[in-house]
Amino acid sequence: MKLCRFGEMGREKPAVVTAEGARRDVSGHVRDFDDTFFASDGLEKLGQWFRANEEKCPVVLENARWGACIARPSKIVCIGLNYARHAAETGKEVPKEPVIFMKAPSALCGAFDDLVIPKNSQKTDWEVELALVIGKRASYVSEAQAMGHVAGYCLMNDYSERAFQMERGGQWVKGKSCDTFAPLGLFLATPDEIRDPHNLALGLSVNGVVRQNSSTSDLIFGLPKIISYLSEFMTLLPGDVISTGTPEGVGLGLKPPQYLKPGDVVELFVEGLGKAKQKAVAYRAS
Repeated sequence: MKLCRFGEMGREKPAVVTAEGARRDVSGHVRDFDDTFFASDGLEKLGQWFRANEEKCPVVLENARWGACIARPSKIVCIGLNYARHAAETGKEVPKEPVIFMKAPSALCGAFDDLVIPKNSQKTDWEVELALVIGKRASYVSEAQAMGHVAGYCLMNDYSERAFQMERGGQWVKGKSCDTFAPLGLFLATPDEIRDPHNLALGLSVNGVVRQNSSTSDLIFGLPKIISYLSEFMTLLPGDVISTGTPEGVGLGLKPPQYLKPGDVVELFVEGLGKAKQKAVAYRAS
């Protein structure tokens, strides 16, 4: 099953993407794809209901906005330097343990929403990533148990402002959390939709030029390790997002480095999780 949300920002409704690619509005049955939905066995219940009622669900207009595929989670946890070739391009040693940083949930937006380059930014960078969503509470889980806590997978762009992240002291979070820095979706694909999350092609282009072209087979720490490791330090709640790292080809790693400017168009994909597109625009005070 593939879950998505549609409509204007802040007023999104839940939908299911059918095998034919249409979006069917399920807001008459489900309030939203949020923590309550995942914690109450919502995926299983929705699947059973939808199989019996698909034709009764209204078809979403093709031009309706794609929202973030889940409602705002309690946290977005990200893994840094988790592809071997990406660690090499940044001049860093391969981490002995997963590198953890947080991204503010307010950074969430839809897969085709504009990327707003932050005020005073000179180094806004791109990062295609495989993200997963937690389906049930996880605390001190073993690697053997970890994948049983996954609700599904989605595409994410972990946008980063490198000067905020690396040149202004403190933690990475302030270079990761600007508004629109976490476009999520198009949809959340349940585990049965994805053949092998550890062997998926993923890539990204800027203005039609391929910048990232890799596979999740280059992950340093696999998904069971990531989930188990994180659960040692924090309780992972239903609806939480974990973004698993980006491959080589980020702007920071180019020689010389290249960063996004207004008018640039970023296109990205993860195999089985669709293709997203964001246009960079300059910050404007509201």
